[in-house]
Amino acid sequence: MTKVVFGNAKEEKANRGGWFLGHFISPLDDLRSTEDLEVKWGVHSYGDSRTEWAVNHQATTLSILINGKFCLKFEDREIVLSREGDYVLWCAGVAHTWVAESDCTIVTVRWPSKSGDSVEMQQTI
Repeated sequence: MTKVVFGNAKEEKANRGGWFLGHFISPLDDLRSTEDLEVKWGVHSYGDSRTEWAVNHQATTLSILINGKFCLKFEDREIVLSREGDYVLWCAGVAHTWVAESDCTIVTVRWPSKSGDSVEMQQTI
């Protein structure tokens, strides 16, 4: 296994919906292939959204705003990330959706990284 890997998250995210580190990376001996965590470099245009509720059954999630304005919606509240460095952290089992309230960049980290853990919910909350 290579002990040092370098690249560009913005470029590498293209084929995986923004995710560039996690269980879905192949080959398996790539240093970026891990079940410990997954990392996403999300670049969104104003109005981009996830309209279906989604939930992770095992993973804890952390989203950190790099720039712009991004709203995460949960069952009991909406949290707007609007200042560089704003973040939201949520536990496994918490349903969410999101909308980009401006052009923005957001980094999301989930742990652990397990196949099939992130699922869309069939009904809205």
